Amino acid sequence: MMDLQRLRIYRAVVAAGSIQGAAANLGYTPSAVSQQVAALSRETGLALIGKAGRGIEPTDAGLELVAAAERLFGELAEVEARVSDLREGRAGSLSMAYFTSAAMAWIPGIVRRVLAEHPRLRLDLRVLELPTGESEHVDVEVLVGSRDFAAPPGFHSHHLLDEPYVAVLPQNHPLAGRDEVALAELAGERWIAHDSEESWCVINLHRAAVSAGFSPPYSVRTANHPTAIAFVAAGIGLAVMPRLCTVDLPAGVAGVTVTNPTPTRSIHLMVRRAVESSPAVQLVVGGLLAAARAASEVSPRSTTESQRSPNYSGLAEFGEP
Repeated sequence: MMDLQRLRIYRAVVAAGSIQGAAANLGYTPSAVSQQVAALSRETGLALIGKAGRGIEPTDAGLELVAAAERLFGELAEVEARVSDLREGRAGSLSMAYFTSAAMAWIPGIVRRVLAEHPRLRLDLRVLELPTGESEHVDVEVLVGSRDFAAPPGFHSHHLLDEPYVAVLPQNHPLAGRDEVALAELAGERWIAHDSEESWCVINLHRAAVSAGFSPPYSVRTANHPTAIAFVAAGIGLAVMPRLCTVDLPAGVAGVTVTNPTPTRSIHLMVRRAVESSPAVQLVVGGLLAAARAASEVSPRSTTESQRSPNYSGLAEFGEP
């Protein structure tokens, strides 16, 4: 059986790029680090370090070993955290992942309610624009996927919302005063992307634009909707994004519902079966379902009013204190 401490030290060497760097980071002498790496090499029967000029570099086998070790140490960290929870009397843990617009509109209020009832809960909350990989799944995940998304084994999925898109325009744009705008009317405008090309949000929009007879002519590409909206506010161009992204538009920017066709994105909730009966997870699921119901009841024609509606998040229905 491999010695975990030696594996940790070798991982630190790979991360630092040198024996000396790892020794400084770990508080060991370079000689001690070198001896531990050599012992691990003998233990595994693998050449783990090769020469690179005057320095060293990990071998291909060593890199594969480190990749496997990352997963192992991640699982060990989770076990250690749970032991700490038990020792300190904390009421378990909750891990969640979600995309930016859900994080801004829904998650803070829901988590505040959960912590009000479970103040000793240990949290692991993160923004992820693309769904997690199989080895990274958390307890609760809010994600954008295909309309027929199905959860992998060990998880339940709930369809939360099919959400229409809104054209975000400078307030002085000729179309800004309209209740709705046909997607084809935007073909000749300067477009600002609000997400990566691999995201379902952009894929859905592209498909709708193609069906309207054009491909979105992006002049500016950003990684999130607040940045895209900032470019719109500066008068650089327009952005077309899901309505949840337009909950809190700044002054000088208007949202107009897109039609003919109306792009939509499907939002889903994925819950780990092993924890779905825990009180904290049930509170989160209840809050998200309420928020999705509130968002789906907002008329596409009243987007401007809904952007400032205190109930758009669904937290009033959920019982926000």
